Amino acid sequence: MTKAELINALVEDTKLSKKDCESFLNSFIAQVTNSLKAGNDISLVGFGSFTIKDRLARTGRNPRTGDPIQIAACKVAGFKAGKALKEAVNG
Repeated sequence: MTKAELINALVEDTKLSKKDCESFLNSFIAQVTNSLKAGNDISLVGFGSFTIKDRLARTGRNPRTGDPIQIAACKVAGFKAGKALKEAVNG
């Protein structure tokens, strides 16, 4: 599902205007991004949790040449599905 398709689904479910649904979705994405940037986790009970994880520096391989390269340490966003979401997906 694309962002546009999600907005259209929200319009159908909520009967709000497309502009309001798009505004809500953009705000939700911005709030999650800002919270994770600040180092805070987000937990939506039943849906899941967004977290920041530290990825250590490591040695990788250049796929073209096979030469070893250093991959710098970084932070990555993670998502862990909640119980209700897992159950809904697994039927």
